[in-house]
Amino acid sequence: MKRLLPCLIGLLAAFSALAVDVPYLSGRVVDNAEILKAETKRNLAARLKAHEQETSEQIAVLTVPSLEGESIESYAEQVFNTWKLGQKGKDNGVLVLVAPTERRMRIEVGYGLEGTLTDVAASRIVRNVMTPRFKEGNFDAGIEQGVAAVIGQLTGGAAPAADAPPVAERKSDSFFEGPDLPLTERILIGAFIFGIIGLFTVIGVLTPGMGWFLYFFLIPFWAMFPIVVVGTTGALYLFGTYLVAFPIAKLIVSRRPWYEKAKQDIKSKGVAQIGGFTVGGRSGGSSWSSGSSSGGGFSGGGGSSGGGGSSGSW
Repeated sequence: MKRLLPCLIGLLAAFSALAVDVPYLSGRVVDNAEILKAETKRNLAARLKAHEQETSEQIAVLTVPSLEGESIESYAEQVFNTWKLGQKGKDNGVLVLVAPTERRMRIEVGYGLEGTLTDVAASRIVRNVMTPRFKEGNFDAGIEQGVAAVIGQLTGGAAPAADAPPVAERKSDSFFEGPDLPLTERILIGAFIFGIIGLFTVIGVLTPGMGWFLYFFLIPFWAMFPIVVVGTTGALYLFGTYLVAFPIAKLIVSRRPWYEKAKQDIKSKGVAQIGGFTVGGRSGGSSWSSGSSSGGGFSGGGGSSGGGGSSGSW
């Protein structure tokens, strides 16, 4: 046991020696990684000084060549506490840390500012403001814009941009884009909608006379109802298909012998048999019914007589 304790102390000392040192706080911008232009450092320092004079909030920027194996979270906390950023009792400090070798960055926030510069806001600044500029190799713009976003969040200015939705959650322009409905509900609603307008479409194609009336009557239904099931893009395709396919189908069907016979029967008898259904003509139109009708499909219109007229004999 006596030999183990010195070994443990030696190991701890060795790890401490390997850990990256906290640099001396020489100013509001400490660019030990030498990734910033002189003009950028001057502009940042002036802006951070003006912000501190106005609000008492201390913001510092640190760049280091490497973290030397240490996590950026623990190192940022170590630097923050060593530099003692923020006013005593207010804890209103912020550290912007960048380690280019590991391609890591962090915004460390003092306790007093966690309600204003929240973890979510800081994360958005890192991902949506700084990261895109760093990927371009523009550290000056990334840090300047990141600091500006931090100040904007602290002073109630423009909030950092919200995260874009993941690719898998983004709405696409695919054919089956539609409302946010489960697949089962979409199938059931689709069966109901297409069952109804599909039935009337078939009737319109097969029926002489009234068919063209149904063609124009169903146009708004084919234009709007499919949106619920397949979205606007899918509905547009279906609507276009309906506008073109119905007249073509009607033209093809009208050349069939049974269609011509049904057309003549309606003109001469007022009714016709098509596919087990009876088509009855009335006032230039057509109606569908199952079974057969008696009396030639004629019925009174509800009129009455006043007794006038004439009688004769032979």
